[in-house]
Amino acid sequence: MIITCYFDIIKNMKQRKQTIYNFEVVFENNGQGYTVTVPKLPGLVTEGNNLKEAKEMAKDAIRCYLEALLKDKMLKSAKKKGTVNVSI
Repeated sequence: MIITCYFDIIKNMKQRKQTIYNFEVVFENNGQGYTVTVPKLPGLVTEGNNLKEAKEMAKDAIRCYLEALLKDKMLKSAKKKGTVNVSI
């Protein structure tokens, strides 16, 4: 499954730049629910009791991961303040 992340940079009220990231997300049935990993985001692991919950947890985990990179200025397009929106 592919999850799309939209990274919005607002330079001022008239200028807005959007960068789109797509991540492959792996959902593994673990017998009690689903374990979720994102190969391109090392260390990102989450889980959910069912597939719907696992998708929501994945979206939240990716958003938090990218926001942490943004805060640490490690995201390539993170030259200005921005927000991260995640959708499936």
